Amino acid sequence: MTLASEDLITARTGFEDQQLLSRMGISITRCDRDRVEGTMPVAGNRQPIGILHGGANAVLAETLGSLAALVYADASNGGQAVGLELSCTHHRWVLSGVVRGVCTPLHQGLTAATYAIDIVDETGRLTCSARLTCSVVRAHTTK
Repeated sequence: MTLASEDLITARTGFEDQQLLSRMGISITRCDRDRVEGTMPVAGNRQPIGILHGGANAVLAETLGSLAALVYADASNGGQAVGLELSCTHHRWVLSGVVRGVCTPLHQGLTAATYAIDIVDETGRLTCSARLTCSVVRAHTTK
């Protein structure tokens, strides 16, 4: 990771022990301006019928997209970002293993940023496509 994503996730709120990402087993594996990646286990995140819960996909997608927006907003210097809209299309069931999400920017503007998040299974098959739009307030930096 090129950014201390742990700092972005926990140090901003004072609720370090209450992060949904920890409860879901999400691990951030890359976090920089152009790409945010993470993994999430199926175990513990299932629907009653035994497949990966669609809401778990949404949590992974919003986590990755929100981190991307925080990086873009320059949160380490006071920038802010908050999700406005999330849409998810679930393409196939996942029964076991780990899924991997990859978040890339579609648009990064003055007040909004939109991200595409693809979630794949362990064989690389697309299981969910998501799009997240965040409101951003960029940090004011002086040079």
